[in-house]
Amino acid sequence: MTEPPDSFTIYGCFCFSEIIVIEQRMSTTGMSDEESLKLSTKIIKVVFVTLLLDLLGFTLILPLLPSILDHYAQNEFVSSPLAGTLSDRYGRRPLLILATLGLMTSYAVWAVAQSFSMFLVFRVIGGISKSNVSLCTAVMADLPCPKARNRGMAMIGVAFSLGFTVGPLMGAYFTLNNRITENVYHTPAVLALAFSAADLVFICLLLPETLKKDVKTPCSGFRDVRDLLSPLSLFRFSAVTRSTEPPTKERMRRLQVLGLVYFCYLFLFSGLEFSLSFLTHQRFHFTSMQQGKMFFFIGILMALIQGGYARRMKPGQHIQAVSMAITILIPAFILIGLSWNLTMLYAGLALYSFAAAVVVPCLSTLVAEHGSVNQKGTVMGILRSLGSLARAMGPIVSSSVYWIAGAQTCFLLTAASFVVPLVLLKSIGRAEEGHED
Repeated sequence: MTEPPDSFTIYGCFCFSEIIVIEQRMSTTGMSDEESLKLSTKIIKVVFVTLLLDLLGFTLILPLLPSILDHYAQNEFVSSPLAGTLSDRYGRRPLLILATLGLMTSYAVWAVAQSFSMFLVFRVIGGISKSNVSLCTAVMADLPCPKARNRGMAMIGVAFSLGFTVGPLMGAYFTLNNRITENVYHTPAVLALAFSAADLVFICLLLPETLKKDVKTPCSGFRDVRDLLSPLSLFRFSAVTRSTEPPTKERMRRLQVLGLVYFCYLFLFSGLEFSLSFLTHQRFHFTSMQQGKMFFFIGILMALIQGGYARRMKPGQHIQAVSMAITILIPAFILIGLSWNLTMLYAGLALYSFAAAVVVPCLSTLVAEHGSVNQKGTVMGILRSLGSLARAMGPIVSSSVYWIAGAQTCFLLTAASFVVPLVLLKSIGRAEEGHED
């Protein structure tokens, strides 16, 4: 007599049948707006948890290896557009599963690493596999309702804020309390592996495929790869034009300007974000604990703004919101650069948190409107790649200015430079007004 299936098997079968139902309903064209919104809400919740688990596993490493952020940015520059394009061909879900399996392998290698060569293997595998953020934004871009896409991009921002707030604290705690082994990296590595394993189960059981089978794009070979690795081609979004129905020149110009705004913003922002720790240590003699409290304040405030304000933004308000947020960054960094007491510093940080919570989700929502249905992965992957390039270059330039010219000059000069993305945004607004006329 065969044994009855256990509760986990029953739950797994139920979840799998739910995924099939959701995929079938998404592939239909006759869904009502209410039905579409309900399905999108389910997907947003699943992607939020998926990305949060991924980020918690990754950020556990930061207290031990702060330099891994630079390594991550360099690898994401290559992996994001490639993974996005492959997801346009094979689907979002298979690529997410593959990337998560790669991360699990890297964490497993890290947990048992006893030599520098094994540690290098961990960094290489992890870097190649770190494309989950790009794939999650592609899933959100697939959502049929503009309102749902905006909420989805905002919830990705919330996941980032929570992940980069809670993860490092957990990593530091488990490292300091590690009594099992002399290898201080062991416990955070095992915990990161557990988060990734939970992430994999979550994706397999609950995440449906959002890319319709009839719109998957064929691969064009080496030309695609060149368009996805050349910085100039990335700024031009050249891969988006390689389709049977390429966007109009006006749409392509708008997409290119949005990509340039995204790059300029993150180049300036990540540079000052990197220099912020120098300023607080040098001017206010912050300890590591005080630095942690400062970033905890920023992370929680960003999560509240993204969850409360950014995700409720209506379609058509995003360019205005981005312009307002970047404008707020100018007095924010002036306050921080000139601050002589903690009240002035935290006033600047509050403005800084608001802007940081709004700009990237709104720009991601605007960019997600571009490209055909079977190019969303490519578009969002290129955008993430441009952001990674900005995050790799910004801290180098900003820290150089900081140590050569001083903190005040660095922060004031960069604050003034935010005029550049503002002018670019104004050009989009003028072009749209002229088109309407």
